[in-house]
Amino acid sequence: MYRLFCLAFLFFLMASPGCLAQRMDNKKMEKIFEKESIYVEGEPGAWMAYFNDHVLLVITDEQNNRMRVFTPIVEEESASISQMSRMLKANFHSALDAKYSVYEGFVVSVFTHPLRELTEAQLLDAMKQVARLAETYGTTYSSSSLIFGGEEEEKKEEKKEEKLIEKRS
Repeated sequence: MYRLFCLAFLFFLMASPGCLAQRMDNKKMEKIFEKESIYVEGEPGAWMAYFNDHVLLVITDEQNNRMRVFTPIVEEESASISQMSRMLKANFHSALDAKYSVYEGFVVSVFTHPLRELTEAQLLDAMKQVARLAETYGTTYSSSSLIFGGEEEEKKEEKKEEKLIEKRS
């Protein structure tokens, strides 16, 4: 009976990797940056990370269990109504975990997550998505190659914009 209990307990531990995962904190994030050769400046909890030709701001709040990765894209006043509309639609269809937002007069690409529950893979994926979303601003407005529905709507929107441009010309 004791052996059966031990085997069941081991099976439970192996089946739930979250049980064995360590909680993310600033020290672990710094180790990940070092391991992945991501150059960072700043202090724990407030870094500027140089990632894929982008400067990403990585902010954590250990006490309140939050983290945020973001990068500025353009000044808010230079974004047209059409671009703002496309960003909002992209937040639903093509911006997966990273989203477009406005912060202190800038359009930004941002990812937010509870800090302790964040995994190394999620952190690295978040950085990729934030950078990609910034890169695709003005074109596909996407954080990856995956589109979550809405492809037809995006095509209709592009055709509308083309017609408006033709009318103005």
